[in-house]
Amino acid sequence: MPLTRRTTIGLAGAVIGASAFARPASAATADYVIRHDQPRQTILGLGVEIQSDSIGSGNNGLPAATTSVPHDLVATERTRMYRDLLKIRDDRGFRYLRLALGLYLRGLDAAQKQIVGRWSTQLSELAELVAQSGIEGVSAEYWSPAPGWKSNGSYVGGTIASTDPGWLDQFGDAIVRDLQYLRDNGVPVKMFSLQNEPSIAGVAYSCCGYSNDQYYKAFKAVAPKVRAAFPDVFIHADAENGQRGRGGALIRADAAALSYVDGWSFHRIGSDSNDQLQNNYTSDAAGKPVFSNEFEYQVPTSDWKMVNTAQSIMNWMTFQNAPTWFWLHALKPTYNSESSGYSLGYWRPYDDDDFTKFAGIAKGHWDYNPQNFNGIHGFVKYLPWNSVRYAVDEATVRTDQRIMAWKTPQGKLVFAFTNRGTSTVSYTVDTGSARAFQGQQYTPAARNANLADKTGPVLSLSLPPTSVQFWIERL
Repeated sequence: MPLTRRTTIGLAGAVIGASAFARPASAATADYVIRHDQPRQTILGLGVEIQSDSIGSGNNGLPAATTSVPHDLVATERTRMYRDLLKIRDDRGFRYLRLALGLYLRGLDAAQKQIVGRWSTQLSELAELVAQSGIEGVSAEYWSPAPGWKSNGSYVGGTIASTDPGWLDQFGDAIVRDLQYLRDNGVPVKMFSLQNEPSIAGVAYSCCGYSNDQYYKAFKAVAPKVRAAFPDVFIHADAENGQRGRGGALIRADAAALSYVDGWSFHRIGSDSNDQLQNNYTSDAAGKPVFSNEFEYQVPTSDWKMVNTAQSIMNWMTFQNAPTWFWLHALKPTYNSESSGYSLGYWRPYDDDDFTKFAGIAKGHWDYNPQNFNGIHGFVKYLPWNSVRYAVDEATVRTDQRIMAWKTPQGKLVFAFTNRGTSTVSYTVDTGSARAFQGQQYTPAARNANLADKTGPVLSLSLPPTSVQFWIERL
């Protein structure tokens, strides 16, 4: 809850709101006060998608090529991706791997009603990635059901072929078999969504449009079967506009259907992080958590976007109490036009001979996209799974500076602070801890740079423009 503060140096950024609250005496001169008496949500961990099959540049079509990761990477580069991009360290890393069923896993059985690997090693490659990166499991989401269940018999376009109860019963069984196929091949399923962006049916890659009635009826038939086969799976809807998306109103009006919703997932692709300050995504969520399960930029990335990405994570968690947040892609090909805005890094496929772009990346190798990765890395590294967010009192909620605090499962206090503005800001934080804090700084050009320790309880800190800092309590 915000409270009255004395600003040591004016912080840049527009004011969203302010209110008064009695502040602890020890915080009389602090700009921000971490409230150890006000725990908030448990943050499960972050997610990231993997391009485990090919897609045309600019998302134009489904090539026959097997261009994908980890398939294309030489052995040492696979290990480096698992260790340095996804895992970070033994107890840290991305928790969920978003797996696009019908798109980046789109092989078919003879009847075209079950999704399987498109080449002999595809599933073993995914299983290796999950195991060696320390990822808990996949968020299995359909970009399209298998064509045998579609109105047009194709992965691209169309909708489901029927909503008759008997047909939906068989459709639900087929979805469970798809998920069991993943599990049986060493790819654990931890999250599930019926359809990615169910309002979209007119793109050149795998998709499936649903009306409100179709989504509601299909969800009500499929979700109980998924829950029975995977009791611990986290089921979310609608992977585009949450409870305000396809079938959302019908599901919320049906207590039986609603009981299978564990959370509502939104796509606010490339949006200004102010969106989570200015809009309330929880008011009609029926008590279910809300979160972003896809974030990327449709145009090339930039320095400003690095900090905006960090603030998207923080604003979803601080103002919408989100338990998780997903970036779109770990790696994208060097020759895809969307790669700059979509990726945390680039890899060079074996059919890319144009070394005028990304000249330092050899075939079968990858490198970072720092303007995206540097905005996320600190949260993957310093926000362990199942950390608990704590409230921070601030008199003025600003758009270009954001603070978020949490405690790790081991009880270590950490807070992050951003500066999306164009000038250095100085501020004070009452941490409530007399211990020393280790500082790490991120900019578009530098990742995880060491800062001199500061000792609490009140820290006086400065943050340069276009940067993010993490301050980690030393126990």
